[in-house]
Amino acid sequence: MRLRPFPIFLLAAASAVLTGFHAPATVAAEAPRQFVQAAPADGGPRAPRRLRIPESAARAQNLPGVDLTPGLLYEILAAEILAQRGGAAVALAKYLELAQRTRDPRIAQRAVEIALFERNSEKALEAAQIWAETDPQSLEARQALVNLYIGAGRAEEALPHMERLLAAESTNVAEGFIQINRLLSARSTDRKSTLSIIQRLAARYPKVAEAHAAVAQAAFNAGEEELALREARAAALIRPEWDFPVLMASQILARRDAASASAELKGFLERNPGSSEVRMAYARSLVAERKYGEARGEFQRIERDFPDNADVLYALGLLALDAKDYASAESSLKSLLARQPRDPNLVYLYLGQVADEQKKFAEAREWYAKVASGDQYLPAQSRFARTLAREGRIEDARTHLQGLVATSNQQRVQIIMSEAQLLREANRNREAFEVLEKGALRLPNHPDLLYDLAMAAEKVERLDVLENNLKKVIELKPDHAHAYNALGYTLADRNVRLTEARDLIEKALKIAPDDAMIIDSMGWVMYRLGDLPRALELLKRAYALMPDAEIGAHLGEVLWQMGQRAEADRVWAEAAGKAPDNETLRNTIRRFKP
Repeated sequence: MRLRPFPIFLLAAASAVLTGFHAPATVAAEAPRQFVQAAPADGGPRAPRRLRIPESAARAQNLPGVDLTPGLLYEILAAEILAQRGGAAVALAKYLELAQRTRDPRIAQRAVEIALFERNSEKALEAAQIWAETDPQSLEARQALVNLYIGAGRAEEALPHMERLLAAESTNVAEGFIQINRLLSARSTDRKSTLSIIQRLAARYPKVAEAHAAVAQAAFNAGEEELALREARAAALIRPEWDFPVLMASQILARRDAASASAELKGFLERNPGSSEVRMAYARSLVAERKYGEARGEFQRIERDFPDNADVLYALGLLALDAKDYASAESSLKSLLARQPRDPNLVYLYLGQVADEQKKFAEAREWYAKVASGDQYLPAQSRFARTLAREGRIEDARTHLQGLVATSNQQRVQIIMSEAQLLREANRNREAFEVLEKGALRLPNHPDLLYDLAMAAEKVERLDVLENNLKKVIELKPDHAHAYNALGYTLADRNVRLTEARDLIEKALKIAPDDAMIIDSMGWVMYRLGDLPRALELLKRAYALMPDAEIGAHLGEVLWQMGQRAEADRVWAEAAGKAPDNETLRNTIRRFKP
């Protein structure tokens, strides 16, 4: 890699020596010879030829009145030749010394360029300071200085230069804020300091939407969500047609409530129906609300406007798959595949699933076999084996999994768990337990494998193994919410050690407060403890979040015990309609309605 040619001093004899100034031909032609001529032919001293830069021209270009002596020109040429021939470090030292001595901004700029090439940010900053001091009107110098200050973690020192840059952009302050915000977000690691700086810059521009948006972005990055929301909405008031503020606001609201985020986006779209980015965000928000039909309609609208949008085709394929509209799912995914996505493996995997769910097992295996490598390889192979098992070829499926070559212990764990899952689905719980138990002996410290073994132990009434393994999972991974929950729920379900069960589930809730299964467990333990009103409150919340059959069984039981038998029947019927074979649900209904 070479440095780009020196942009200020020209090397050819007939060219300009300094930008905007030309030496007489005789000086330019003779100067190089003078550098090697020690003395005139008669042996007497020779006075060096000198070229004085005119004062008026220097002032006009905001440059110092520098005498371009042959010695100075020689130093510049020598440094430049060094820079071009691999001696950039030595050239940098010389240019920096020349910049300090001459106070010429052009030399300082060249020192910055070479320092950046050398990745010497300390020297680049030193040179940039000289450049900005000697040419205070140069926006390029201030931009370089701001970059270097921020990169050095000295953003506060960059503040006055950012203020000057914004002031200079009087006709385009908005773009200035966008650039400064991007720079600070990308280069500064101190989010609180970045927020403080952006707020001080923005205070002078209360009527500039981008100033408020910059504060919103910085506040969001710093974890100040309320401030971010206020500033995003302030930006939207100034520029109601701009999509950035509403996208920022919806992102914040989505962390609290998907419905609020959807409402924010929908309101914007009613005023600005042509905003494709906001419509895409709205469609995704509807997915988060589990309003899949409405989301699909929005994605279809976007597809009509942007038929080649890969993200839209992908979303439509998955939504159609979820709706069991297999023909549409296949059409969207194949259209996406025809556009040659960067990673087709995920598309192959979902096309396999489309065929799989229609019981076209041979076709599904063809798609799964196309997944050649990467993150989707093992999931595809597991599904390949599962299609064999669903055809009744369980031993072939196990042989397929056992023949896979794993490159890490994590992959070995995944293969073991996949084999156990095949056996569980075939109701061969004892064999599933044995597969996992052997795997845990070979790989004793993998939380996922230990957790799966604990769940298998429950199926074969090995509660000692369940408890020991869940406690080990918690020891290995103290933030494993489902390990606390599984142990607590097991105790509560057996109506033993209820205080301990409640404490375990409380720990799980602190880690994952919105997990429907954990909320269900807390409702169940409160039921066991006799606090039916609290149990009902929790189980209603859990069922609203996830209308799972087992949660429905628990909710129905509490309703029944509280005398709300018609509502209990309604919940049980609804749950049974979705999962008629759920064992917990069937047993619960049988107990109360034999």
